[in-house]
Amino acid sequence: MLALVPALLLPVGGSAQAQDRSVPRSAAELTLSFAPVVAQARPAVVNVYASRTVESRPASPFFDDPFFRRFFGGPDGMRGQQRKRVESSLGSGVIISADGTIITNYHVIANADEVRVALADRREFDADIVLKDERTDLAILKVKDLDEDLPFLPFADSDELAVGDIVLAIGNPFGVGQTVTQGIVSALARTRVGVSDYQFFIQTDAAINPGNSGGALVDMQGRLVGINSAIYSRSGGSNGIGFAIPSNMVRFVVTASEGDGKVHRPWLGASLQSVGAEIAEALGLDRPTGVLVTSVHEGSPAERAGLKVGDLITRVGDAEITDPDSFGYRFSNRNVGSSVTFSVLRPGGSVELDVALEPAPETVARDSRLIDGYSPFAGATVLNLSPAVAMELRLDDFEDGVVISELQPGSTAARVGLQPGDIVLSVNGRAVGSTRELSRIASGDPGIWRLEIKRGGRVLRIALRG
Repeated sequence: MLALVPALLLPVGGSAQAQDRSVPRSAAELTLSFAPVVAQARPAVVNVYASRTVESRPASPFFDDPFFRRFFGGPDGMRGQQRKRVESSLGSGVIISADGTIITNYHVIANADEVRVALADRREFDADIVLKDERTDLAILKVKDLDEDLPFLPFADSDELAVGDIVLAIGNPFGVGQTVTQGIVSALARTRVGVSDYQFFIQTDAAINPGNSGGALVDMQGRLVGINSAIYSRSGGSNGIGFAIPSNMVRFVVTASEGDGKVHRPWLGASLQSVGAEIAEALGLDRPTGVLVTSVHEGSPAERAGLKVGDLITRVGDAEITDPDSFGYRFSNRNVGSSVTFSVLRPGGSVELDVALEPAPETVARDSRLIDGYSPFAGATVLNLSPAVAMELRLDDFEDGVVISELQPGSTAARVGLQPGDIVLSVNGRAVGSTRELSRIASGDPGIWRLEIKRGGRVLRIALRG
């Protein structure tokens, strides 16, 4: 059975125009070398070493016993029993500007305390983590104490890639050192890869292995067309199916984070669904395409633009929309502050709507509260829901009420099965409208707790003893 391995991803190159592409026409052309492209690109690809220090304690049935802890001086006295160990991870990165700005995968440095990068010429530098964006599986690093310009890769336009284009993958597989592999673009706009929220990957057959994550996929002009991110594999090694994050998404994350170090994405304020064969037939389409609008948030950019339930969005700007994943990629990877044109089919014909690109609003103060005491919510951090909070937690932004954002490890809330993203609808038949109200309810002791929780579109009813 195939497994998705998030540590190898290959970007795809080849943004040359169709008229510039040709197949080899002679034996002499078949002997041509990729060495000039490699010589141009490899100095800008680095090895990334991420590490963090964690504390562990000896496994002992007595460790949590109150008498045992008192004998050793309580929790503070037990700290001497804890052992520190260093966890490390290895990946690759790409220098994208002369000032030492580096792009890599989020999963390479996700929990790191320290990051160090090694250049192709074997020089090493410490690096700061400038940005971590789990939603795209991308992170930005910045080399410390740099006193010279570094070689970097220019961006290619990943929308110009074509299936069959030749690409090179450069990275540090298995930590053996910088390695170059060659392949073609096997497919474009791949979805269901599952390593990020935005499913629009470049697929390549260039050999990618663990350690290649965050490395470069370059075209035959030595430009960056993607960042390696994952492979399908039976053994953990390359089976010729690798996935890369398109360079246009990388460029958006870099540009969108330049102000305050956060990625600001536009908010539509509408729910969408894919179009299957039955819906396409009902709409009179010759094939399934586009995304169907199923609800519109009052006061949202979608409503103000005139988008209606039942509309079929077929294009965002100049890009065709085939499913919700392609919509998410084409709409979300745009900078806020401007607008984009939607091409929409509706019963009266086709229309074009200008949609403002705005951040999701925080319509109600989030009022973050950590619930303590002895209720089922003890150890849960809860927030008031708003479009901004819902977008951060990847929820349907039409929800109101209170949502769990975090759980303390080992807490009561974690042990009873509550999860981040759970929306608290009611407790013992009483609707929960705010974090203040939930905190007040949780301070009681009813003996039996009856919870109504919404998770992933389903309502769960849970009964627990106090």
